Amino acid sequence: MAVLMEFAMFPTDKGISVSEYVSKVVAMIRQSGYDYQLTPMGTIVETPTIEKALEIVHNAYQTLAPFSERVYATIKLDIKKGQKGMMKQKIASVEQKIGKVN
Repeated sequence: MAVLMEFAMFPTDKGISVSEYVSKVVAMIRQSGYDYQLTPMGTIVETPTIEKALEIVHNAYQTLAPFSERVYATIKLDIKKGQKGMMKQKIASVEQKIGKVN
């Protein structure tokens, strides 16, 4: 099984720029050892189970809680049995098809 999770989590009470706090969450994800990709609108993480994906979400909240009275989060999950490496595989599949069109 593989779980591809795209999520964003940030404090809502820290002004217009929250990169200082987002960087704390990304550092936590990096330390988890899971493959991840930072994007302008969130972070994509690949885990072996849904429990591990939700553990990342929980840890992200625990990372931000000491700094904020209010935290906002969005989460999307793609759960596929018998699969690994979905993050890279999905991109490669689209890029291959683009190459066929050109």
